[in-house]
Amino acid sequence: MTVRFFHTADWHLGQFFYQHSRQYEHEQFLAWLLEQIQQKQPHALLIAGDIFDVINPASSAQKQLYQFLADAHALAPNMQTLMIAGNHDSGYRIEQIEPLLAKYNAKAVGVIHKNSDGQVDLGRLLVPIYDENQTIVAWCLALPFLRPAEITGFNEQTSNSQNAIAYLHQQLIAEAKKKKTPEQALILMSHAHMQGGETSDSERPIIIGHEEALSTALFDEVIDYVALGHLHKPQKVQEQHIRYSGSPIPLSFSEINYKHQILEVTIDPQANASQKNSIDATDHTRLQFEPILIPRSVQLHKIKGELTEVFKKLNALPQGEIEAIDQREYVDIEYHTNVPPQPNLRQQFEDALPKNRYRLVRIARQYLATENDGSIAKTINLEPPTPEKLFQQIWQKHGYAEDDLVQQDFLSLVEEAQKTLEDDQSS
Repeated sequence: MTVRFFHTADWHLGQFFYQHSRQYEHEQFLAWLLEQIQQKQPHALLIAGDIFDVINPASSAQKQLYQFLADAHALAPNMQTLMIAGNHDSGYRIEQIEPLLAKYNAKAVGVIHKNSDGQVDLGRLLVPIYDENQTIVAWCLALPFLRPAEITGFNEQTSNSQNAIAYLHQQLIAEAKKKKTPEQALILMSHAHMQGGETSDSERPIIIGHEEALSTALFDEVIDYVALGHLHKPQKVQEQHIRYSGSPIPLSFSEINYKHQILEVTIDPQANASQKNSIDATDHTRLQFEPILIPRSVQLHKIKGELTEVFKKLNALPQGEIEAIDQREYVDIEYHTNVPPQPNLRQQFEDALPKNRYRLVRIARQYLATENDGSIAKTINLEPPTPEKLFQQIWQKHGYAEDDLVQQDFLSLVEEAQKTLEDDQSS
């Protein structure tokens, strides 16, 4: 039996990009994805974590997700939507509306649960995927972002996070093998940083010095496809069948050249196993996958060079007004100089940009090395610090180590404060 599904991840609904909402861009992506679902009618949609940008997302971001689930179910009633929590998500939050999700043929796995005997509830992590005849065509091993507190201390094999992660994979794969029949596929969905994965500057670190990056040796050969989330660049990791789908929109200027996509994956477990990793979508092989490129609704421009070159590039940008502010294109400027900037330089940049088309979101100055002092080029960001950067500076100043959970809690407080301010202004 053949199973066909979409693999996507890292939506980051509710993200603010230099204080600008990405709601319009996410709306365009979700509308496009609904078109693909209606056209292709896959058995499943796999969302591999970081559904939201913060653990306490705004109501508008939550509404985007739930409206999408309702619309997707109306267009493809037989399709299942399977979601896992990423490091940006609250696993308990995405699980708490389970009865609502069930109405839309959707399921979320947010945290690792324990049985009454104190062991991991493996059954909750094994999700069957059905075809239109309600026949099980695959099993999805759904592993959310694994926080040490949730997976350590069960027994002697889980004394630390690395041992616990390996043990959990071994136990879950063994349980999946018991359930699997020869005509059913095994798909593992995980939100993790894998060794050898290429990162961008918008991904929140979940490892220290790459010492905790996970090895693909965790994935038994019986696994037909590994659907990964966390890294924003679409890429394979060592093997063709181990893949990050990447984010649907660029989440930083370092992602301008990414080919944002979803992956359409087809698995025929009974095809010739020697053809397992073929990527030729025209052959009837065990595993086929095809990237479907996502159109970019708002463009990003990174302008670099000496001042005269920067002004020249700004003047050469496409003309034509864009009425809606949230649809205007983003501009990042990094200019090179060895003298202090003029006081009105930002206004000069603004005046050089074609009117009512762009949003200048960042200006950085890079000092150039001189022959006399042999100094090293140094970049200074001239933009006012964000609350997140100020918090990081104060946190580090007091000598505290980086703590992802603390940072997520702070971002949630900022989000709540912004929402309260918006509510006060509208009332």
